[in-house]
Amino acid sequence: MAKELSEILVESGTLTQEQLKRAEQYAHQNNTSLGDAVVLFGFATEEQVAAAQAKHFSLPYASKENGILIPEREQELQKLIPEKFARENLVVPLFIEDNELAVALYDASNLFLIDNIRMMAGKGVQPFIASKSQILSVIDSFYGTKNLLEEVVNETNAKGGAGVASDEDIQIEGGNLDLDKAASSTSQNIKLVNAILKQAISERTSDIHLEMFDERVSLRFRIDGSLYERTPPTKDSIAAIISRIKILSKLDIAEKRLPQDGSFGIKYQNRTIEVRVSVCPAVYGEKLVLRILDKGTGEMNVDKLGFEPEQKKAFLEAANLPHGLIFLTGPTGSGKSTTLNAVLTTIRTPELNFMTLEDPVEYKLAGISQVQVKPQIGLTFAAGLRSFLRQDPDVILVGEVRDNETAEACLKAALTGHLVLSTLHTNDALGAIPRLIDMGMEPFLLSSSLALVAAQRLVRVLCPYCKVPYQPDPAIIAKIITEGHFNPKDVHTWTFYKSVGCPKCVGTGFLGRRAIYEVYRINEEVRNIIYKTQDLVEMRKAMDRSGSLNLRGNGWRKVVKGLTTVEEILNITTDE
Repeated sequence: MAKELSEILVESGTLTQEQLKRAEQYAHQNNTSLGDAVVLFGFATEEQVAAAQAKHFSLPYASKENGILIPEREQELQKLIPEKFARENLVVPLFIEDNELAVALYDASNLFLIDNIRMMAGKGVQPFIASKSQILSVIDSFYGTKNLLEEVVNETNAKGGAGVASDEDIQIEGGNLDLDKAASSTSQNIKLVNAILKQAISERTSDIHLEMFDERVSLRFRIDGSLYERTPPTKDSIAAIISRIKILSKLDIAEKRLPQDGSFGIKYQNRTIEVRVSVCPAVYGEKLVLRILDKGTGEMNVDKLGFEPEQKKAFLEAANLPHGLIFLTGPTGSGKSTTLNAVLTTIRTPELNFMTLEDPVEYKLAGISQVQVKPQIGLTFAAGLRSFLRQDPDVILVGEVRDNETAEACLKAALTGHLVLSTLHTNDALGAIPRLIDMGMEPFLLSSSLALVAAQRLVRVLCPYCKVPYQPDPAIIAKIITEGHFNPKDVHTWTFYKSVGCPKCVGTGFLGRRAIYEVYRINEEVRNIIYKTQDLVEMRKAMDRSGSLNLRGNGWRKVVKGLTTVEEILNITTDE
């Protein structure tokens, strides 16, 4: 199969012979499939590999885009293929026709799996090929989410027992959270932690907040940037839950006076997830915050990040320059690391030496040397960057410019023939320029080396299952036309939507987030302003004359496409 699949990928122009050789070597050394290796190196997308496999097996290709990867809800397919089986085997039922069950598979070469489905369903099987990420996404939406947490907490409160155990286990470093099935207090706390994590993952939570007040316990999940209350555990169980998390994170369970940070990894539903732990002493007891980093949901494709076509073109043109500075700005948690890693994945090539200096390393990228900053031993951004210059790099990613020393090291690297990408915390893209000058960069050097500045924010995407159309105020439409650089004649083609809330989006009205950007290539007019006056107002006017969209203008593009709401853009962006 691997040989024939490789021929299809090469013949279609998806892979070069050199890329094929690297992917085959990696697949052989790491005991993985050729398709997974090709996707890991960024040589092709999951969809391209899945389409090639469909051609290889002479099977139909299913995807959300072609409308086939949409299960028929009225046929009660979940009774034929349970959720646990679907997740473990990467299969999703689609429809029943002429006593045949159509299923989407990731691995059509697994004849044993197809036989199992045939026996389980009691019907013939018509296989389709689909990508792994799309199958998992459809499983999430088709089977829905159970309120595991409420089930455990309510049963524990009612019976004083250990609660119920879920069908699926969370694996932690070779073990799992359901270590003790007996009705003991230890088992009860294990299952409470288990339920909190499972419920959070099923609801696409980025952060879990658990804290105790005078008379009550608060448990909140941050979903798509907003906090929502969830059924809290009892006050008596808080100390034991925090101790359990501390043990998993290898923290000191006896230390309750000082803040502590740690992490642990879990495997759940065929996904590898890192959980970062922060414990902080508060007035009524320790507050626990868990950051969930789902490595299965990181989007490494620049086409799916949210760039407008002209913005993507400008960013990639700058990223392919032989030297210069690129800065991406935005608040913490706005997706800057995801964007920069996606750009690196896109421009990555064996002919260049790529190195990154991060704190922490969130995404492991094949073919790129990644270094974790460790200030406690002297490995700071500035010290690491100085070391990088002796490693013959071509492209350098610096996680964040936090001080004058790091800023000067970045400038020196750019002036000596390297491409440097980094991030800053400023309110907008052009605000990075005065910030860098304040950090000690000379204006005449910055003007000659700065290639691009960009800013980004994350906006919530409307749930496609429950959003409803409406007509906004005419003043809002006029504002959209002006700030989004639209032709007024196109207004009649627009449909505006507002959020409602349904079980699929856990009642929030939104399902996921998408980035909005402002991307400014530094032209000669702006270079002269940087060199002479550093006037921020003049820079903004110059960029506006060039036709570049600011954050709000890019946001209005998402509204007009029906992806988000007017209120979301007004809340996230500011008038300039």
